[in-house]
Amino acid sequence: MAQEKIYPMTLAGKEKLEKELEELKTVRRKEVVERIKIARSFGDLSENSEYDSAKEEQAFVEGRITLLEQMVRNAKIIEEDANSDVVTLGKTVVFKELPDEEEESYTIVGSAEADPFEGKISNESPMGSSLMGKKVGDEVTIQTPGGEMNVKIVNIK
Repeated sequence: MAQEKIYPMTLAGKEKLEKELEELKTVRRKEVVERIKIARSFGDLSENSEYDSAKEEQAFVEGRITLLEQMVRNAKIIEEDANSDVVTLGKTVVFKELPDEEEESYTIVGSAEADPFEGKISNESPMGSSLMGKKVGDEVTIQTPGGEMNVKIVNIK
């Protein structure tokens, strides 16, 4: 039997996933079942785009429920580390892009709660994995799809 993947995350991240899971199970699942029921009433299912669409949505919702259940079940809450001089999960890293010195800030989280638009990057991403274990003052070369990016860490919170 294969070992299940562990999903490191913050307590807030786990709570967010649990809330989404509850919404899918109690609201979205019922809405999709109702859509299927209505689409069936239109008759011939072989040429019924409403039915096909509802069945596709049902497959998506059920797949997402399964994934979220697995993530919540295998969540490993990131403990708050008082040592803030090393980049670890749960830490916010402030760095300057070299040579133009443009400052950026990201929180390193597990893949389950990564959201770059909210400033949360996965420890498994090219940037996150390159920053892990580094200290303030370190210069890091990050391999990105667009090429190399050089940064200097200025703060870790």
